[in-house]
Amino acid sequence: MSFKFLNELPSPEEIRREYPLAKKFQEIKADRDAQIRKVLTGEDDRFLVIIGPCSADSEEPVVDYVNRLTDVAEKVKDRVIVIPRVYTNKPRTTGEGYKGIATQPNPEKAPDMVAGLIAMRKMQIRAIEESGLTPADEMLYPENWSYVEDLLSYVAIGARSVEDQHHRLTVSGFDVASGMKNPTSGDFSVMLNSVYAAQHPHHFTFRGHEVETTGNDLTHVVLRGAVSKHGNSTQNYHYEDIMRLIQMYDERDLKNPAAIIDANHSNSNKQYQEQIRIVKEVMHNRKLSGDIKRMVKGVMIESYIEPGCQKIGDHVYGKSITDPCLGWKDSEELIYTIAEMNQ
Repeated sequence: MSFKFLNELPSPEEIRREYPLAKKFQEIKADRDAQIRKVLTGEDDRFLVIIGPCSADSEEPVVDYVNRLTDVAEKVKDRVIVIPRVYTNKPRTTGEGYKGIATQPNPEKAPDMVAGLIAMRKMQIRAIEESGLTPADEMLYPENWSYVEDLLSYVAIGARSVEDQHHRLTVSGFDVASGMKNPTSGDFSVMLNSVYAAQHPHHFTFRGHEVETTGNDLTHVVLRGAVSKHGNSTQNYHYEDIMRLIQMYDERDLKNPAAIIDANHSNSNKQYQEQIRIVKEVMHNRKLSGDIKRMVKGVMIESYIEPGCQKIGDHVYGKSITDPCLGWKDSEELIYTIAEMNQ
């Protein structure tokens, strides 16, 4: 037998019962979910800024970072909704390397998925309770949704997951904003097919049950750049790219057309400082075109306390151990710039 069964994981119900979200913060989440919905449906002209570490690798600096967002979010709340990235799973192209706190709560120790599920939930709850901001996470493993569905206000499906049937069908049962990234090939049709699938009802198996879903009308696209057949990064956030996306949306029966621009990854060629320029270009293009303003509802920014990245074991507080991120000072200034440009 190829599988060695190590531990039986606690059920989502057990984890949620042991680590509950207080009623006050349930109400805050419901309110934030409703506000985000209005942005994506076009009822609210505010702009979404989904910002935070590439990977939420350690509770103390992550919660510290999210708490820093609180004052900034309050100052820009009339023009911007800030959604902290608390990304607890890290996709790996080759399968090697640190896979996130949900798998490996201590990056320097062996994986422990029972401890990881607990660490993931405790960190997200603490971030919510201390900051009043409900987070975003990437749903790398769809069945993890049940462990955190009462905590998240935004879910991303990554470039390597967006073509997967199970991810598409699972998103159709989510009740929060869900962004489908373009695949690494850059094919817009694949991404839009995923949006179509997730917006419609389905009948499938999930966590050992036969289930039906109603469809998620808040599913939308996330443009993160692409990789050419020669291995070079290509961008897809420019004016012409968005106009092409608008045309392709118009050709399909999709609800609530919306796009989020991921300013890092292949759009920046992982040159993290380029995120500042890219976001400013996106905001400028929204001023040039009413169609682009209606389509582009937000940006994703990879940001942490310290700029850049470090190796596991270097122990620089608040510095990414995965992809390089903007530092706090630049991030704060960029959020204020976004608010000023969203008029």
